[in-house]
Amino acid sequence: MKFQDMLEGVETLSQRGGAEVTGLEYDSRRIKPGNLFVAMRGESSDGNRFIDQAISSGAVAIVTDSPSEGERMGVAWARVAHGRRAVATLSANFYRHPIEKIAATGITGTNGKSTTAFLVEAILKAAKRRSLLIGTIEYHVAGRILPAPHTTPEALELNRLFAEASSEGVNEAVMEVSSHALEQERVYGIPFDVAAFTNLTRDHLDYHHTMEQYFAAKRILFEGCGTSAPRVSVLNGDDEYGVKLIDMSRKRSQVLTYGLSHGDFHPIKAEMTPRGTRLAIATPAGSLDTFSQLIGRVNVYNILCAAAIGHARGCSGEAISEGISTLTHVPGRFQRVDCGQPFTVVVDYAHTDDALRNLTLLAREFVRQAGQKGRVLTLFGCGGDRDRNKRPLMGEAAGRGSDMVFLTSDNPRGEDPLSIINDALVGLQKSGVKYKIEPDRRAAIALAIGEANDGDIVLLAGKGHEKMQITRMGPLPFDDVEVARQALSAAGFDCAAYAAAGKN
Repeated sequence: MKFQDMLEGVETLSQRGGAEVTGLEYDSRRIKPGNLFVAMRGESSDGNRFIDQAISSGAVAIVTDSPSEGERMGVAWARVAHGRRAVATLSANFYRHPIEKIAATGITGTNGKSTTAFLVEAILKAAKRRSLLIGTIEYHVAGRILPAPHTTPEALELNRLFAEASSEGVNEAVMEVSSHALEQERVYGIPFDVAAFTNLTRDHLDYHHTMEQYFAAKRILFEGCGTSAPRVSVLNGDDEYGVKLIDMSRKRSQVLTYGLSHGDFHPIKAEMTPRGTRLAIATPAGSLDTFSQLIGRVNVYNILCAAAIGHARGCSGEAISEGISTLTHVPGRFQRVDCGQPFTVVVDYAHTDDALRNLTLLAREFVRQAGQKGRVLTLFGCGGDRDRNKRPLMGEAAGRGSDMVFLTSDNPRGEDPLSIINDALVGLQKSGVKYKIEPDRRAAIALAIGEANDGDIVLLAGKGHEKMQITRMGPLPFDDVEVARQALSAAGFDCAAYAAAGKN
């Protein structure tokens, strides 16, 4: 594609020269001969430092957001006002606007995004539509599973995924949209047909600093990021920030609300058992009966949100009900590890105080509905190099919802694990719960499983689907599910037999 054609719609401050461009990158290490290099300032680094490296690797065109970089001879050149917006428009042009062939649904909120996205994908599949899923756990392209480096990738990767998906007949995209992605305009220029909001609780304040700024980032999805507002906004009427969005969005979009007792989508009946949740849901199209293998109050919210999104995307009640019923589990979200032991072991991604509160409440419901007098044993840690102020809140939430807590490491990153543990310990001690401290997460998991009696539930919280633990030494392989299986095997349970039988 010609350089001038790629610049169509880009806010350029100056431009010179022309070239035939074979691809584009914003990482100079990935430049190939004939590529365009977008040199832009990021959160922790400045791509403008690598312009000469990109040229030596074969870049034939440079787009820079730096006012101080001088033009280089022998390459096409453009200076832009905003690097990330330029990447979004350049990549959309290069891949010939693939999103125009796909109806995009964006889901944002602190908790519940992944489960809701998986539910929506299942609903779309039941409606015989081919979909693309982009989220925290993994990416799905027409049924193929790809690793997910980021919840919401940069615009260049998004347009590549849209182009690949479109070439395979995909006509629906379901995206988790993070607050970082919204504030950094990674989704600039993407027209969302439907936008959904799950909830907002304390998280990422190391980046956003205040809840008001965190909410302001989330709000962008419902205002439009370089586009008009979504056609339909699906909003949680039980959440205080959801109520604010309802008031704001009615001026811009069709609004569908959901909640436990009111809203366009709400349960008429809800029966929860250890095997799943049976629901009769009030909808604008009448009552909808469904059964989900997901359990707990938090998943009722996720199901309601997904049902509303399915309705907004024109799916029939039958497809919505079928999709909800076919999703057996979401990786790392209340995922059971069963090796035939007489107690329950669950791996969950809960990594905020609100998520821990919901998780322990769900666990308490689970053992009660099973007709047992089991205890709730919770293992958790806090992430390093993140908001320190939420650590005591997490400790208190875990303590108040549990009978015993095992405080350990999560992803300590560059911090001393013991320092992180001490921050969380303040809140944990405030709860008055019995606790044990073990900084080694593998040893802590074995300790928690060794403590469990018949009928107890062991919650391994914080890492969920993650396959690595991030430490000062770098990422190390670590999978809570696999480590739990190893601990159960060491305790004498036959995990291999259960795996062979397809029960785990």
